[in-house]
Amino acid sequence: MIAENVKVSLFGSISDGLYSARIGTGGAMNKSAYVVSHKKVREYFDGVVIAVAEFDGLDGERPIVSTYGEVFYEPELRRILSRLRNIRLKSIRCLYEKSCGGIIFYKTRQNTKILLVKNNNGRYWSFPKGHIEDGETEQETAIREIKEETGLDVTLVQGFREISEYSPFGKIRKRVVFFLARAFTDNVKIQEEEIDSYIWVDLQQARKLCSYDNDLRIIEKAELTIHLKG
Repeated sequence: MIAENVKVSLFGSISDGLYSARIGTGGAMNKSAYVVSHKKVREYFDGVVIAVAEFDGLDGERPIVSTYGEVFYEPELRRILSRLRNIRLKSIRCLYEKSCGGIIFYKTRQNTKILLVKNNNGRYWSFPKGHIEDGETEQETAIREIKEETGLDVTLVQGFREISEYSPFGKIRKRVVFFLARAFTDNVKIQEEEIDSYIWVDLQQARKLCSYDNDLRIIEKAELTIHLKG
């Protein structure tokens, strides 16, 4: 149902930017839905299912629809849906996901090392990251996730912000914002619930171990910034 294009009929406005509706096409035909939008919505419009949610007291999943081109991440959707009266959100799966993380480097007199991690059940080396939470800035999320996953306190390098976008399963659209983060120790304490293993490597080794083009591009940018900042 997620990412499905649908025709929608509005029932009425619940609050600013939140409406009750019914879907008139596709696999979700005749299903009750909620519509979220940052702009005024017509009574009948074509949209896309941007999330599927379950609520206490309601049977089955409820589609969440928006107009084409609008992007809502989970924290904002949870905040909007909290306006529903006498209905509590139980779970939600979203079309758009946003995470923040860091390319962590540690400099000694001899060399510069980059921290790579493997998530539990993961096959590839990458960088610490995690979902943004309601009320956080991107930088706050990156610092928090780095601390939770590695135990490291870091300082973010000003001026470095790189975006990686991909769709791992064909539908879900992930955006990851990476910052360059300087660590002042290489003493890592991994969060075992999230991280399977870690390794400190030099920049050349990092290129060999990372598989994705987005990661390789970000490593190149990180190396240039590290050299420029001294």
